[in-house]
Parts: sequence; C-alpha cells; structure tokens
Amino acid sequence: MSGVEVITFGCRLNTYESEVMRAEAEKAGLNNAVLVNTCAVTGEAVRQARQAIRRARRENPHARIIVTGCAAQTEKQTFADMPEVDAVLGNEEKLKSTSYRGLPDFGVSAEEKLRVNDIMSVKATAPQMVKHIDGHVRAFIQVQNGCDHRCTFCIIPYGRGNSRSVPMGAVVEQARKLTESGYREIVLTGVDATSYGTDLPGNPTLGYLAKTLLKQIPEILRLRLSSIDSIEADSHLWDLIAGEPRFMPHLHLSLQHGDDMILKRMKRRHSRAEALAFVEQARRLRPEIAFGADMIAGFPTETEEMFEGAATLAEEAGISFLHVFPYSPRSGTPAARMPQVDRVRVKERAARLRARGEALHLAHLDRMVGTEQTVIIENNGMAHTENFSLVAAPGLVPRDIQRVMITGHNGKHLDMRLLAAHEQAA
Repeated sequence: MSGVEVITFGCRLNTYESEVMRAEAEKAGLNNAVLVNTCAVTGEAVRQARQAIRRARRENPHARIIVTGCAAQTEKQTFADMPEVDAVLGNEEKLKSTSYRGLPDFGVSAEEKLRVNDIMSVKATAPQMVKHIDGHVRAFIQVQNGCDHRCTFCIIPYGRGNSRSVPMGAVVEQARKLTESGYREIVLTGVDATSYGTDLPGNPTLGYLAKTLLKQIPEILRLRLSSIDSIEADSHLWDLIAGEPRFMPHLHLSLQHGDDMILKRMKRRHSRAEALAFVEQARRLRPEIAFGADMIAGFPTETEEMFEGAATLAEEAGISFLHVFPYSPRSGTPAARMPQVDRVRVKERAARLRARGEALHLAHLDRMVGTEQTVIIENNGMAHTENFSLVAAPGLVPRDIQRVMITGHNGKHLDMRLLAAHEQAA
C-alpha cells in the first residue's frame, strides 16, 4: 500500500477526528501506514478493533500500524503487547503531526511503542480544521471533548478526559469553511455536547452556539445535533426546536434506562419522569420531531420489573430509533463491581428490547408514508429526511436537497418519488 489508510470505530467524534489524523499524518510525511482509531464504549468494540488490527497486518505486511483512540487510551498495554502494532498514540497525541514524525522503529518493545499521556491533564481542546469528511455528505464539527460526569458504567471519561469546549469563534470558522466546501448540513458533535461552554468565558450554551451558527452562516441549510443529554437542554435549544426550520427535528437522547433505581445506580442525572417531560415538551413545540435513544439492557442488579421499565419508557416516549447495548462490564468502573446479571439473561433482555425498538421503528415508518419530506441525498443511493429517516434515493446527486413524497417502506427504509415543481409550490 501507499499513503495513509484510516480505520475508524465508534462515534461521530471519532469520524471527525479521523480526518484530522489523516491530515496531520500526511503533513508529517507519513506513508505506507494504517491508523486505527478505536472505541472503548464496550468490550465488543475493543474486540473488533483487535480483530481489525490483525486483519490489517495480514493485508499490509510492510505497513506501519498505529493504534489510537479511546481504547488505546484506556487499554494502552493491551495494544502495545500486540505484535501487529508498531505504535500506540493517546487521544491527545493522535491529533498532532509531531506524533507521526517521532514514531519508533519496527520491532521495538511494547514500552517503546507507547505515546500515551495522562488525558486528565489536558485542559483545553484545540480547534481542528478540516475541509471535508471522507465519505460523508453531512459535515461533523467537534465542539466539545471529554466528560465531567462519572456514570458508573462508563469508561469514556478515562479515554477522553474532563469536559473542554472549542471556542465559539473557532466553531464558526470551521462551519464556514465546510459550507464553502459544499456541505449543506452540519452536525455538531462532542462526547457530552450539551455541557458545551461551561469552561468558556460567559458560559455560552450549545443552544446559543447553534443559534449563532445559523445567524452568522446563512449557507448552512440544515443544522443537526449528534446527541444530547436532555437534562442539560437550555432556553436557546428550546427556541430552536420551536421556531427554527433549519434546525433539524431529530434528537438522539442519552436515556440509558427507564427505571429510576437503575438510573440512580448508573449515576444518571435525569429521572424517568424528566425524560418523558422533555420528549412531550419537544413534541408540543415541533410535532414532526423524531427521537433516537441509547438504552442499556442487563445493567447490574436489574430485575425483570426494572427491565420492563426501560422497555415501556421507549414506548411511552415514542422512540423511533432505539440503540440497544447489552451491558458490558468495563474494568475500573463502579458498575463492574456491582452484582452482575447473568450474561445469558443480559443478551436475552437486549434481544427483547431490540424487538420492541424494531416495532417502534416500523410504527414510525408507517406514520411517514403519505407525507411530504425534504431529504438530503447521500453517497450510497440513500437519503435522510429532516427527522433522520432513511429513504431510498437511487440515481440522485449526493448533497442535493430534494422535496419528495413518501410512498411506502420495506421495514428498513422509506420509498419516495420526487415532487414536480408545481406540486412543491402547492
């Protein structure tokens, strides 16, 4: 091989950072290299990364393989001990060209491979400028990194450090560059994006940042949030939901569970009632809004009744896009020391919760049939509506925005026809 190949796991923030990594590695003159940007959210994510590293070595026997990301930060020795790996970079180091200039020679010891600092010592997030996001028609912008909360199941703060925000001016500049490159939809992303601004002068909020972007850059046709913690919603965010058509009516919520006792043991900051109140208020302000959510099945001490509380919350909240995770104990987290649910039962509950989620998704698709929607065309013959529903759109030009009629669905995605000019005017 030649050049730099990047393999990305995990969240949208990782997707964005992979573009920064590629640019910084190329700036450093790195060639014939595979960069693996890992995720640590579950044990399965770490296993998949190790599997990808072994495959990359088989396919590229003479390339440098450099591993980084959250799993490399939290389990650095695991990756340094792999004979396929030539260097391990921390989450801070991966974004600097100097890290790619000072790589160790082939065949060094595990300790010599390591370039991982104490992530908790990092106090600021430098703005990272990219002109495009490879393979995506929607552009991601990092506005925040790290997390100050310590949910008992989560290892991510130890991979990302404490919360730190990108200054507003830098976010506006990055958004302007991306729109000038032809992007028409911008997605604001972070580890705990709704904590944005608590470390900046004046304490601007995520909602205020979004308002500012839409005001200063009229070329942004669609603005989307990657995920939010509903308990941190501010008045500016509510204003956007209620009255800004360029703010997309889709929110992905970090719910995690629907039983109040489990939420307390998770150290989440919202209750079941607060989650439902948020969803109900958003729907009053924007009836067409759709919700995604993360849910964990089989958390330690979860009884059958508690599990049912999670499933019924998804139904009562009308979650259209439910992401279910079987609980995965992460070494070093408080939840890993709690009384565990049997692994067979964890998987069985996750399967049942996914089935409930699939039924909710089907109901959502049914409601969309017969409606007019505005879609942005993706690279793969598909498109997304404003509320993030997937639509088949073969033969259309990526990044185009079209007005369509939803004609049906196949249980996975919607079907559509383009509206003629006279229909759109009507």
